Amino acid sequence: MGRSRSTFSKRENEKKKQKRKEDKLQKREEKKNSESKSLDDMIAYVDEFGNISDTPPDPEKKKKEIKATNIEVSIPKQEKEDEDSAKQGTVTYYDVNKNFGFIAQDETQDRFFFHDSNVIEPVQEGDKVTFVAKKGLKGMDAVEVKLIS
Repeated sequence: MGRSRSTFSKRENEKKKQKRKEDKLQKREEKKNSESKSLDDMIAYVDEFGNISDTPPDPEKKKKEIKATNIEVSIPKQEKEDEDSAKQGTVTYYDVNKNFGFIAQDETQDRFFFHDSNVIEPVQEGDKVTFVAKKGLKGMDAVEVKLIS
């Protein structure tokens, strides 16, 4: 008589496979036998604070009245910047080869682009400068850039 060709690991894998099948059948039977929940059990309510609860809101509770005219659906207008007033800032980046750079305004840390054609005195990175902000193609540009002595 010949020996069985099945090894220990093969037998173990077969047992695991059979166990999974039995578990699956058992879960399926449990699901069939379990009582289905009614619609009332599945409903959730949201209170005025945004919390989810299973109790319905109190109908006698006083609600706040909001007038539709008090609701604002718009973007608030921004204050116009003084384009002609001189601002102070620091040159944060300057590329000598491409002849442009950026200035960070001291007060607001806004960044302004500048080109060599708008520079009155030569500047380098880290220099303190005064400039005038003008509307450019992609935002505010710095013109009339001067070194602070």
